[in-house]
Parts: sequence; C-alpha cells; structure tokens
Amino acid sequence: MGLRERKKAKTMAAIQMNALRLFRELGYNATTVEQIAEAAEISPSTFFRYFATKEDVVIRDNYDPLLIASFESQPPGLTPLQAIRNAMVSGTANLSAEELATISERNRLIMSVPELRAGMLNNLTGTLQVITEMVAKRTGCMADDPAVHALAGAVIGVNISVMLYYAEHPEADFAKLLDEALARLEAGLPL
Repeated sequence: MGLRERKKAKTMAAIQMNALRLFRELGYNATTVEQIAEAAEISPSTFFRYFATKEDVVIRDNYDPLLIASFESQPPGLTPLQAIRNAMVSGTANLSAEELATISERNRLIMSVPELRAGMLNNLTGTLQVITEMVAKRTGCMADDPAVHALAGAVIGVNISVMLYYAEHPEADFAKLLDEALARLEAGLPL
C-alpha cells in the first residue's frame, strides 16, 4: 500500500472508531454524522468522501480486496472451496485483538439495528458477487453458472452464521470458528 492509500485507510479507521465509540455512548439513532465528523476531527463533507451514509460507517470494510488477493495466491491444486477457506482463515488469523474486538462490536450493532441488518445484507450481496467472480475465474466456469452461485452462497451463509455467533460470543476465537465452519461445509455439513 502506498502512502496515499495508507493515509486513506487510517482516516477511514479513525472515522469508524469514533463512530463506534459514539454509538456506544449515545446510541446509534441518537448519533449524527456531524458528531462523528467532529469526534474524528474532520468535516462532514470529508466524512461523506469515505462513507455514503451513517449506516455505511458500520457496515463497510476493506476486506474484499484482501480476500481476492489471498484467494488468487492459493495453490492451483486446491478446490475452489479449499482456496476460499485458506484465504478467509489466513486473513482473519492475522487480525489484531483490537480489530477482532471492532468486528465483534460492529456485528453486535448490526444485529441490534434493523436498518444496519438490511445494509449488511446488501454488503454481503456484493461479497457474494466477488466470491462468484473469483470462483468462476479459478475454475473457468461462467460467473452465471448456478453451481458457482451455490458455492458462493454457501460460503456467505457460513460467514453470516459465524458473524452472528461471534457477535454473541466475543470471547470465541473468530479465525477458529470460521475455519471450523468452512471445514464443515467442505465435508458436506455433517452434524
């Protein structure tokens, strides 16, 4: 990442961190964009350069590009699901304790505010498309192949279940939960 990208990522993280703090202190609905901007020491117009809405500050993350890069670096002999599992687990295993705490807090907030749950679904639809395109490219299948969509949808379903569980059990090991859930999917979901 170049200097400009690092600066943007740092500003985005500062906005999100201040927003989460204000949501904890004042409540989601009572917190305004202006309050978030003031706490992050930016103007409201700068806030809107990073986030389209107040909902977006909770829902948006920068994990899709990291997932793509990690997926594309997986060995060619792996199945698409094995490559996705390795990419997702390696990405989460490298998260700091602070990043994991933020993920847990964001998930709890998303689950408690109806408009955020709806926004999360929209965000996950975008991630579903990213996974679909990654798998299609790796396998040589068409992106509109129903089997490719089914695999991507199953991965998103696993991700949602892990997010929900982790929101309620922040003491759990997120990377381990994700790895175990994807392993179950890979094994055909035995119970």
